[in-house]
Amino acid sequence: MQPSENNPKQAKDGAIAFFTLHAGLDLCCGEYGLLRQLESAERNITVATGLFVGLITLDCIYRVDHVPSSDEKIVAEESLLVAGGPATNAAIAFAALGNRAILLGALGQHPLADLIRADLMTYGIEIVDLSPQLQSPPPLSTILITAATGDRAIVSRNAVGRQAETPATPEQLLTAVDIVLIDGHQIATSHAIAIAAQSQTIPIVIDAGSWKPGFDSVLPLATSVIAAAKFQLPSQPDTLTALSALGIPDVAITHGPNPIHFCDRSTLGTLPVPQVTVQDTLGAGDIFHGAFCHYRLHTPFPDALTQAAHVAAESCRHFGTRAWIENAPQRL
Repeated sequence: MQPSENNPKQAKDGAIAFFTLHAGLDLCCGEYGLLRQLESAERNITVATGLFVGLITLDCIYRVDHVPSSDEKIVAEESLLVAGGPATNAAIAFAALGNRAILLGALGQHPLADLIRADLMTYGIEIVDLSPQLQSPPPLSTILITAATGDRAIVSRNAVGRQAETPATPEQLLTAVDIVLIDGHQIATSHAIAIAAQSQTIPIVIDAGSWKPGFDSVLPLATSVIAAAKFQLPSQPDTLTALSALGIPDVAITHGPNPIHFCDRSTLGTLPVPQVTVQDTLGAGDIFHGAFCHYRLHTPFPDALTQAAHVAAESCRHFGTRAWIENAPQRL
């Protein structure tokens, strides 16, 4: 079910029905997520559904004057405790732009997982837990943001020891899904989802932040790959050429504040990135990927990259991975 593009009242009613119909997963949309879907309906924008596969963490974020040296203690200027991880942050960005986001990852039953669930519910994220019986705590990330530069230092366990079993029927997880994003942290599940998505011609976006074991089985299935500047395929010094050689239609390499390099079906190009006063770079790439999923559904590849770069730049103007959302309707 999707809202009508022609009748605003029908669109709004359709969004409500859409929410109600799909509220039976581990977590349903929170009030914030429903409001964003209703805003989309009132603007006659079809609500899209994205499936985000990968890492779910609990992030302890501190804004500090400097990163402490050995045996040094410091007091943070600000702190946040939020859900994190590449797929998680991308899902939140996708939902913040008025869509429905489903997050597929390993969460479990530890009390700390409830903090993650509560945070994600606030932003309307639906969770499909790959490891619902897991008793161990979710991965914890400690993140230090240097106040003067916005640079970050991160310590995390990522998905070490939390690789979930492949779903028996991955195609069922793709019901009504318009686009899939994979961050590589649940590689077996990601491979199964990618195969099922490819068979249904659902676009597959891969966040290639760093090389992970098993990426070689998933990358050729992608329709879009967005790689960080540090990403490199084994024994392949030219990442853009190597990814394009796999037959991936859309390939882009991001370079922080520097221009994006891309290959659009053999057409090479560069795109400028908005320059802003940086408060915090944490999660900017993840937010870029979530915004890209939103824009790529209805705009050409270079345009989707440009618009996603504007969203990511806006996120860098604020401390933490959420504050940009408050300003999204006014600035984006």
